[in-house]
Amino acid sequence: MADLHKGIRAIHSNVISINGDTQEDIIAKDINGDEVTINWTAVNSWTDPNEYKYKRAAEYPSIIDQLDDIYHNGIDGWKATIKTTKDKYPKE
Repeated sequence: MADLHKGIRAIHSNVISINGDTQEDIIAKDINGDEVTINWTAVNSWTDPNEYKYKRAAEYPSIIDQLDDIYHNGIDGWKATIKTTKDKYPKE
């Protein structure tokens, strides 16, 4: 599930503060402190355009392992290792 706070901010640009963590208890307010009615259909269908970056970062080997890969297998070997993750999570 996408981060609801990110989705709300992406769909409702007038939201200044968000309290709560679930669809049932979230209250979003604008700059005047007025509650904003959230379009949950839009928020729930929103996809974070940077999701591929988070997934790649979680799967890439550590920097130490990447440097070790370069030392033992050269740049081409390292590129092959990294390409596997890049192919798995392509830019949209």
